Amino acid sequence: MAVAKPVRALAVVSAVLFLYLIYQVFRTPPQINGPGDLEKALPNEPTLEETHEPPEPLWRADDYAADNPNAPRINATLLALVRNEELDGMISSMRDLERTWNRKFNYPWTFFNDKPFSEDFKRLTQLETKAKVNFEVIPKEHWAVPSWINSDLFDESAKMLEEQDIQYGPLVSYHQMCRWNSGMFYKHPALKHIRYYWRVEPKVHFFCDIDYDVFRYMQDHNKTYGFTINLYDAPQSIPTLWPETKRFIAAHPEYLHKNNARDWVEDKRRRPEHHLAANGYSTCHFWSNFEIADMEFWRSKAYEEYFEHLDRAGGFFYERWGDAPVHSIALGLFEDKSKIHWFRDIGYQHVPYFNCPNSPKCSGCKTGRFTDGERFLFKEDCRPNWFNYVGLD
Repeated sequence: MAVAKPVRALAVVSAVLFLYLIYQVFRTPPQINGPGDLEKALPNEPTLEETHEPPEPLWRADDYAADNPNAPRINATLLALVRNEELDGMISSMRDLERTWNRKFNYPWTFFNDKPFSEDFKRLTQLETKAKVNFEVIPKEHWAVPSWINSDLFDESAKMLEEQDIQYGPLVSYHQMCRWNSGMFYKHPALKHIRYYWRVEPKVHFFCDIDYDVFRYMQDHNKTYGFTINLYDAPQSIPTLWPETKRFIAAHPEYLHKNNARDWVEDKRRRPEHHLAANGYSTCHFWSNFEIADMEFWRSKAYEEYFEHLDRAGGFFYERWGDAPVHSIALGLFEDKSKIHWFRDIGYQHVPYFNCPNSPKCSGCKTGRFTDGERFLFKEDCRPNWFNYVGLD
């Protein structure tokens, strides 16, 4: 019996569709040549270009011995918030940074914990460096949940964050950490006379030899903040952060810097869904597990009043405002954007993201790599926005 032409045509179309689906499943994944989402990859990944040190003047590793009282070190420290149980991960980070940089410059390490450090932690971390090591306990009033936070409302908010798959949303200690890193750490008495810091977390990696004093670079070149990785945040974790920020700047327009990076803060072209969900904020932020910064900015009247405004609003606990977006928004609005520096020459990894320069001083980091995770992670790279609005410095 003959098959009707429409039925034959339908069969042919079905076969073609079936073969196409098989091809899509088994084909080689597309090559990602740079950061950005899969449809709009950055055409020229900057870290593929030959990477050099920043411009002179640079201070080299002469006379920086740990026991030299006249060493040209300035008031700066390597800084880590870490728990006793994170000892192995902290030692791993220390070894990398000592090998690539600090064994030449011997800046002190300052460790913070909300509980006293164990003797094992003190002994084993001190063995990793010739530099001085300080062990500090965070004052209870700096770490405790503020009195104006309603515990019942926090519990309800934590459930909502968990339902939205916001990482660490239900953990009170995570909210405390974000608040402390945002606006409390620089108030610790141990940092009273310290101006610059390099934040280091457990289980991070450094890949490149750095042969100049980064703190002196910040000072001599009048830089306020240095970063390596620039990402988008989860907008569901910060829905009222930008509205609260707008309320603050409406009351204090004098704090907006004339050469600010507000376009970067408010960009909606690249991830419009993030801009919408975050109520006007792009969610772009400097990934603050790496930051080299001048604490005078955090101690400024503008930032102190901004943090106080946010703190009273409650979003560190009722939402999951992190120190990364809080620091980044403040820098983007209140600081001269030319004082924010991309350390393109410092090879760095915090899972799952990298900064991998093209330099003979680097090893163990594939040049140009942004992530070795799933392809969708390429969408989280906000560096193209920073490069577009500010530049590559």
